[in-house]
Amino acid sequence: MAKQKNTPKIKEFLFSSWAIEHRTVIYVIMTLFFILGISSYFSMPREAFPEINDTKVFVSTVYPGNTAEDIERIVTDPLEEALKGVPNMVEIRSTSSEDFSVIEVEFDENITIDDAKQKVKDLVDGVKGGPDWPVFNNAKVEPNIFELDFSELQPILNISLIGDYPIEQLKIYAERLENQIEQLPQIKEVNIRGIQIFEVEVAVDVYKMTAARVSFNDILGAISKENSTISGGNIVMGGQRRNIRLTGEISDPQELKNFVVKTDGGPVYLGDLAEISFKEKETTSFARSFGKKAVLLDVVKRGGKNLILASQDIRKITEQSEAIGLPADLEITVSNDQSDITLNQVSELVNSIIFGILLVVTVLMFFLGFRNALFVGFAIPMSMFMSFMILSALGYTMNTMVLFGLVMGLGMLVDNGIVVVENVYRLMEKEGMSRIAAAKAGIGEIAFPIIVSTATTIAAFVPLGAWPGLMGEFMIYFPITLSVVLGSSLVVAIFFNSMLVSRFMEIKEREIATKSLWRLTFIMGGLGILLLFGSPSVRIFGNLMILTPLLFWMYKLFIKNWAQTFQNTFLVRLENGYRKFLSYALSGYKPGLFLGGTFFLLFTSFALMGIFPPSVEFFPENQPKQILVFIEYPEGTAIKKTNTTTRRIESEIFDVIARPEYNNGTFNLLVESGVAQVGEGAGNPFIDSGNTNELPHKGKITLTMREFKLRGGVSSEALRMDIQKQLDGKFPGVAISVEKDANGPPAGYPVTIEITGTNYLGLIQTAEKMKEHLNRVNVEGVEELKIDVNKNKPGVQLTIDRQKAGELGVSTSQVGQLLRTSLFGAKAGIFKKGGDDYDINVRFNKANRYDDNALFNQNIIFRDPANGQIKEIPVTALIERENSTSFNAIKHRQLNRVVTLYSPILAGYNANAVVDQVKNVLASYELPQGVQFKFSGEIEEQEKNMSFLSNALLAALGLILLLLVFQFNSISKPLIILLSIFLSFTGVFLGLMAFQMPFVILMTMMGIIALAGIVVNNGVVLLDYTQLLIDRKSAELNIAPGMLLGKNEATLAIIEGGTARLRPVLLTAITTVLGLIPLAIGLNIDFFSLFSEWDPKIYVGGDNVIFWGPLAWTVIFGLTFATFLTLVIVPATFSIIYSIKLWIKKIL
Repeated sequence: MAKQKNTPKIKEFLFSSWAIEHRTVIYVIMTLFFILGISSYFSMPREAFPEINDTKVFVSTVYPGNTAEDIERIVTDPLEEALKGVPNMVEIRSTSSEDFSVIEVEFDENITIDDAKQKVKDLVDGVKGGPDWPVFNNAKVEPNIFELDFSELQPILNISLIGDYPIEQLKIYAERLENQIEQLPQIKEVNIRGIQIFEVEVAVDVYKMTAARVSFNDILGAISKENSTISGGNIVMGGQRRNIRLTGEISDPQELKNFVVKTDGGPVYLGDLAEISFKEKETTSFARSFGKKAVLLDVVKRGGKNLILASQDIRKITEQSEAIGLPADLEITVSNDQSDITLNQVSELVNSIIFGILLVVTVLMFFLGFRNALFVGFAIPMSMFMSFMILSALGYTMNTMVLFGLVMGLGMLVDNGIVVVENVYRLMEKEGMSRIAAAKAGIGEIAFPIIVSTATTIAAFVPLGAWPGLMGEFMIYFPITLSVVLGSSLVVAIFFNSMLVSRFMEIKEREIATKSLWRLTFIMGGLGILLLFGSPSVRIFGNLMILTPLLFWMYKLFIKNWAQTFQNTFLVRLENGYRKFLSYALSGYKPGLFLGGTFFLLFTSFALMGIFPPSVEFFPENQPKQILVFIEYPEGTAIKKTNTTTRRIESEIFDVIARPEYNNGTFNLLVESGVAQVGEGAGNPFIDSGNTNELPHKGKITLTMREFKLRGGVSSEALRMDIQKQLDGKFPGVAISVEKDANGPPAGYPVTIEITGTNYLGLIQTAEKMKEHLNRVNVEGVEELKIDVNKNKPGVQLTIDRQKAGELGVSTSQVGQLLRTSLFGAKAGIFKKGGDDYDINVRFNKANRYDDNALFNQNIIFRDPANGQIKEIPVTALIERENSTSFNAIKHRQLNRVVTLYSPILAGYNANAVVDQVKNVLASYELPQGVQFKFSGEIEEQEKNMSFLSNALLAALGLILLLLVFQFNSISKPLIILLSIFLSFTGVFLGLMAFQMPFVILMTMMGIIALAGIVVNNGVVLLDYTQLLIDRKSAELNIAPGMLLGKNEATLAIIEGGTARLRPVLLTAITTVLGLIPLAIGLNIDFFSLFSEWDPKIYVGGDNVIFWGPLAWTVIFGLTFATFLTLVIVPATFSIIYSIKLWIKKIL
């Protein structure tokens, strides 16, 4: 105990001491956190990526029968004019197309989406209430105001129905399935594709109608008046009150034939003038699965609901289809199931966490011994469970962003536990303290340093909380999760670890008795063998029970001796070698040489980055999980022609898929499903602004890939490249784009050029000339340049002779309404069948509808109010016709008209390199007066995010500096640590160049920011302990306050501080690196299948390593180099600054 008396009194840390003295309370809290954490893990909804509630509000307006120019003038311009002054608005965009207007208003983060919607609604209602707002079907056109939830933008899965049944029967089956699925609480809606809505069509023969002198108004009036059920009121009969109800609604469409439409000169029946049929509306979509005609159901999930549960419930419904009246021979196929991708990604990350835990605990055991390793290792599951509990309470889902935050924190969260356990162990071993005294004193020594070091790590991520826009909404989950994990680890270290070490820590390893081990083996092994005969879930526990005594035997016979040799021989030699090396590095002028050499390395890495620049990427280039083939004909192309070409393209694609390199016998290694859509649902979300209206000139083929582990090492990007080559130049006159799914939130196309001005036709012509210019130069990597709008939509311009029409008593409205009814049709009423309502539409029959003579030579029949006579005036006598073309759409950005020239990048090319070439080609391009262009899309997003991340790094460094000044009450020590952060970038740059890795703007920059927070930890603990030794030595030598310890004594204190902190510094660096290694190299081991099926399913690679690998490698490279900085350069710099302080004291 003599040593203990000589130990200076150290102030205890209040909270740790309280935890040590109230162990029962801590046990209860630990149990509670454990239960809540487990419960939260299983209850949190699973998602591939976090659900993003964008800060955009959309206003969509449908006004049928109008051109894009009319929609712009009548609908879009008045709404934009009102919305341009809405508070907190960042940007306003719009698209005016035939029959449809959509306005996108983006807001900043200072307003909630609900408030933004309300403000937009108030302004829109003001415009709608004006006298000039358009009217349709006797009611004002109603704008729809909504927000966009990205989870509700794309279907979570498709269901294909294939069978030899009439189309009406397939529709009934699809609707039965739709009704069942829409009852699930997780499902928002189900859209049926490949089949049309049914209607009752009254197909009028114009010649019979003219002969009978019947007008459309006569027919519409007759149907409307006759097809109705009216309540006549109540009467009292026989002492009872009875309701009088006149039933006139038809029960069969053929009843319409007996409706009398005119009685002048004898009755005229509707059946004499028109064919009546209950049929599909005009075809607006086709759907196929692997080339077979199919009815397709797109299932859309509600935001915030569990994707996995939704998919499981839907599969139960499809597997029990006969229970809802679907025939056994109806082929039902589920494809494009996003839950498979999500489950695989979540499983990979969970297995990475388990693998990382095993590596970390193994290293801890060698450094600290088995018992002490358990103390530190305990922090991993406990911090994880606390994190799950907190994240679940915040309403977060279990997605890849959250899980990677946990993986990233895996190695870091043990840092605090390592420092606590190692310091208590040192006091017990070297100072001879008791467990409780060592626990209180040891944690008292390092409590504030670990609090500050954790705070500085979290501070590095605080600026990311201000990340603006869609990308910020997407990436914010990572820093929040990491902050929660590190905060949890701090609580575990201060409260839980402090109590556990005060109760159970021992200096010497306790020997496991052979008799006890045999007893454990027989009990656990015997029970485990019995459990092996159970189900796979039970078998997991059986294997674990067998493995546990095996591990104990291995530890007793082998691992313990290896660990003791490592601790007593290797680590002792390492510490002695380090002491000698540090003594050498701190002698004479050598600290300056070491520091100068490190700066030289930093400048060299910058120079090499300039000479041999790595390729730059915005987001990591992923292996496609889906290959999307977009097909587009010019506007006005009939859907049947588009469908025929899409079939031919499907055939070409299936020829590529059938190649031997993509198959293993009859099993295709890559493609799980192949779905084709033509018309509705075939739009490109980047270009069509979510418009799923009729798109007869567009087709889409979606190939969904199998899970990465089933691909046998075959690249899905290679398949995309082969498809591009196969389709190149084979289909003239049709634009084909072979793209892949976005790896993260949508950012637009890499090549996106926005051309703005006032003359829209001039803008389109400028875009076409720019496209021709780029095509002549032939920039490599550009797939196919396209223009998002055109003036190729064919039409017929009608001009009315107002003077003649006025003299004859005919208005423009009469002529327009007659032509509209003839072609588009007019709704005359409703036919009810099987609980569904079907429109009764009156129009020309098909032969008359597409006959110019029948359409324009028909008579306008009306009764002249002046004399009561019926007039018949040919339409052609009042109008002049001229063929014309109109815009397919008119787009605005910030109220300015804009035309976009865009292209995806060919597989195998770097997007930034291709865009740089395009910029060089257009650098001297001459534009007409009043026309400007700029690069937007992915490049615009890239520049904005790079600027933000650079500023976030500076802000993080500023916050770290502030906290360090607070900790040390000094400027020199924080600057030393800040210097080590800058110098650690050397490791990142050299690592990227040595391994030829790309500089991924989002991931590499986030890795550098994370690195800044991680590097601080070891520097804080080392300098704080070094200063503690200097202060103790000064007190021992009775040096007056304000005076400095001598250079030799200070150097010895620096060496002693470095040597004492060697183990924790190495250990924290190694555990952080090892925690990231499984994800960085992509080594995947399925521990669940290993223990349930004895199949580890080992494979290398996967979506997670592609996505997160760059960030993981950035931290690994930087932290590896930073460990050398902490152990050598930080002491050397501290020595230099201490010498300068002594010199200043001497001359003053």
